[in-house]
Amino acid sequence: MSLLLTTPKAFVRRHLLDRLPGAQPRNPLQGKRILVTGASSGIGEATALLCAERGATVLLVARRADALERVRDEIAAFGGTAYAHPCDLTDGDAVDALVRDVVDRHGGVDMLVNNAGRSIRRSIRLSYDRMHDVERTMAVNFFGPVRLLLGLLPGMAERGDGHVVNVLTWGVQVKAPKFSAYIASKTALDTWSRIAGRELYADGVTFTNVRMALVRTDMIGPTEAYAKLPALSPEQAGARIVRALEDRPLTVNVLAGSLGEVFNLVAPRLSDAVFSAVDRRFPDSAAARAHAEESGSPARGRRVAG
Repeated sequence: MSLLLTTPKAFVRRHLLDRLPGAQPRNPLQGKRILVTGASSGIGEATALLCAERGATVLLVARRADALERVRDEIAAFGGTAYAHPCDLTDGDAVDALVRDVVDRHGGVDMLVNNAGRSIRRSIRLSYDRMHDVERTMAVNFFGPVRLLLGLLPGMAERGDGHVVNVLTWGVQVKAPKFSAYIASKTALDTWSRIAGRELYADGVTFTNVRMALVRTDMIGPTEAYAKLPALSPEQAGARIVRALEDRPLTVNVLAGSLGEVFNLVAPRLSDAVFSAVDRRFPDSAAARAHAEESGSPARGRRVAG
């Protein structure tokens, strides 16, 4: 029952109890061991800093050792505690070694933020000979996080408490064109974690899937269509992730994603027609077209816009 009411209790604490005269707000992250992947920049770096500010011990994971050390030093500068663990999440042996190191050095983790990811925006028509795009995207966005989870979840279950936050995209709800590989990989992690949450419910382990809106990071740089669209800052995105760590909701959605999900369910063929029209208005980026030309990808069927 306590787990069932975790999020409502957090809501009452945040909006009522913590505002009472003389109240001393409780920090749910104080003393927690939180592992953040993709912590060398962007959303991961912002999340790591916010967790450390709240008294958590942060385990920083990313490929670039020098960037991790910079983030670790920044945390140490304001009195926080962080450890750098360089790792390529697409290397299965490296992930297994990371799990062993984390367990040996820190006794495991209390919370995990699966933030590291690879995005790709390319139409199907430019992807006929690019199966490697799907494989690379799945490696970073699904296989790596799942391998890490399978290594760290036993410790959480044994202790009877643990929480996992997956940084996903609102695209898992709307099924946006030109993101077939990216959204498929994020949807796979969304579904895997939803099922794992049901199986590990009795062990006190919970999951939150954050279906994030557009965030202004280097990842979206190659797509010209995003240049003028509204987007969250990494700090705003990090704040949402920290709230998910504290309150443990099942999902964190944006309104547009929820409306798109309903539209897909209520009028699936109409939604296909609408998204097809939108797809034609926003062609492949120059970077996507250039890669296709270099690889000789055939644009079969209808002519590729742009």
